[in-house]
Amino acid sequence: MVHAFVLIDAVPSRVASLAAELADVEGVAEVYSVAGHADLVAVVRVRHHEDLAEVVTRRIHVLEGITDTRTLIAFQAFSRHDLEAIWDLGGAP
Repeated sequence: MVHAFVLIDAVPSRVASLAAELADVEGVAEVYSVAGHADLVAVVRVRHHEDLAEVVTRRIHVLEGITDTRTLIAFQAFSRHDLEAIWDLGGAP
């Protein structure tokens, strides 16, 4: 499974409606409106890297009002549970 975070810059008047449109895109698991270096963040979960290219370039980037995207591909996932287990095993701080 490939996990990616797509940081999205958008026309301000389209941010709210884009969030809803993005949530309906196949391959997009979650969408967040954020403050900082992007307007929205889409969490993408797909089976193959080729699928990621399809989702980002053919389904996300073509939506009206998106001015730029930056995609971050996750190498490894850590949850609070995983991190607590490391400390319980005596992992170094």
